[in-house]
Amino acid sequence: MAKAPIDHILQPVSKFIHQEFMGGIILFINVIIAIAWVNSPWADSYHHLWETKISVGFSDFIFKQPLHIWINDGLMAIFFFVIGLELKREFMAGELSTLKKASLPMVAALGGMLVPALIYFLINLGLESEHGWGIPMATDIAFALALLSMSGKHIPAAVKVFLSALAVADDLGAVLVIAFFYTAHISFAPLLLAGALLLVLIAGNLLGIRGTLFYLLLGIAVWAGFLFSGVHATIAGVLVAFTIPARTKIDENEYVKSVRKYSLKFENAIPQNGPLTTPEQHQTIEKIKKLSTDAETPLQKIEYSLHPWVAFVIMPLFALANAGMHIGPDFFSGLINPVSTGIIAGLLIGKFVGVFSFTWLLVKLGVAELPDGAGWPHIAGVAILAGVGFTMSLFITGLAFENIDLVDQAKYGILIASVLAGTFGIIVLRRLRKAN
Repeated sequence: MAKAPIDHILQPVSKFIHQEFMGGIILFINVIIAIAWVNSPWADSYHHLWETKISVGFSDFIFKQPLHIWINDGLMAIFFFVIGLELKREFMAGELSTLKKASLPMVAALGGMLVPALIYFLINLGLESEHGWGIPMATDIAFALALLSMSGKHIPAAVKVFLSALAVADDLGAVLVIAFFYTAHISFAPLLLAGALLLVLIAGNLLGIRGTLFYLLLGIAVWAGFLFSGVHATIAGVLVAFTIPARTKIDENEYVKSVRKYSLKFENAIPQNGPLTTPEQHQTIEKIKKLSTDAETPLQKIEYSLHPWVAFVIMPLFALANAGMHIGPDFFSGLINPVSTGIIAGLLIGKFVGVFSFTWLLVKLGVAELPDGAGWPHIAGVAILAGVGFTMSLFITGLAFENIDLVDQAKYGILIASVLAGTFGIIVLRRLRKAN
């Protein structure tokens, strides 16, 4: 098939977007830009940009917030919505769909959350910063998978699946932690309204409503209800995601049989000279389109369409808005504080010890087996990479602390720990190739 001129432009872009590690690279670039910006002569413009007030609404119903709030509470709700879609898909037919499949990554993720949180808590016990114990619990799935991809093609595919499932389970844990431990005062009226709308969404799913617009409009209303209730609005993203239909209207056999019938009908239709199709051919194409729509699940369709936006717009924008930190001559001496120390120890030591030891225990007890083709050195490398907690750790930092000094100390710890975890993880995994 001949390519149009625009195809030569769009095809490389499409290929770039669908490389799973590219999102992590773009994220890393935005982190560097944010840090460079804050440490440049134009640092004031960085802070002023994110404090720019943006208003949405009409008449007396105006919602006016700084740009960074729109990003952290608005765009990140879409990020959590995609996480929710991913979780539902994994629970239904993925790596978390059965107890046998889910046990190893779920237990590994549990260890990777409990041990870092305990280490941080003990270091900050009795201090104002004690509430930040959730910061080192998170694994940044985009960064971790990007770094694993950079470790070489010799890494077994099952190891990548294990890390993905572990990170997804970790995301679930982070969502629960935010919901139960980082929610401030609750206003029940908007929360009850949001709950009622969630029931409407569930009813729509059960009734067979598959229109994206229905779930979009009610989903935004649920988000607003959570926002005004005091429960962090990103939780709404996950809950709405679980109401999205995950069923097809026709099964695979019916789809294949019908497509073959219409393809034959299209082939046998008398062609029209020139570039246009005949009315009969056009109708056949439309019927195939409808069949294809019926053979898709709304959940997967929405997930795949939103994923590039999350990976290449929302997460990089979040990093740009939140990763800015001043690095002065006293940067390293400034790391000697309970917050930075607790986060570094939690992400570097706690993540490794938690993921590796809980995995080892489950395998030794005979409850689960190592991923196909993987050895304990692979698990060690993955356990180190799990210490890259950038995006979610920054997000929880904003919920845990109001004191700007504690926020900065947390950012320093997250940056250092994530860089070291990524570096050590790649070194360990690349050494496996040399050993082989």
